[in-house]
Amino acid sequence: MNRTTLRKIHAIAAVMAFCCIALFWSSTLISELFLSLAAVVKVKQLIVYTMILFIPSMAIMGATGMKMGGKSTFAPIAAKRKRMPVIAMNGLLILLPAAFFLNSKAQAEAFDSVFYTVQVIELLAGLVNLSLMGLSMRDGFAIRRGKKRDDLI
Repeated sequence: MNRTTLRKIHAIAAVMAFCCIALFWSSTLISELFLSLAAVVKVKQLIVYTMILFIPSMAIMGATGMKMGGKSTFAPIAAKRKRMPVIAMNGLLILLPAAFFLNSKAQAEAFDSVFYTVQVIELLAGLVNLSLMGLSMRDGFAIRRGKKRDDLI
């Protein structure tokens, strides 16, 4: 696969993953603060269903990023490489289990202190991932701008 195709796949996967987390985060917050418990139940269910799109996009984003970045010591690439394990571990150890747990509790209409504690943890972890992914996207754009300038010289 050539570098241009790899870069496009990486960008699409990154945007999809970022948008999924943003959608999960905002729909959770809106449903919890302003909508009915039935809406919360539906949101939790839809988040789990959307994992079929989210998980592959995260995996593709990580794999293509590692392939393109290689062992580069260029600061923005190194920064992206440092963030990715935190993003992945946060997703695998907190966000993914929390989504399934919260969906299970919501389907049982068990909106207790455990549900809300896990919900707060999930929202905080989602905010961390959105922030880290946003920084990585910023660095990706900076890398691309630099390459375009180099192409002109």
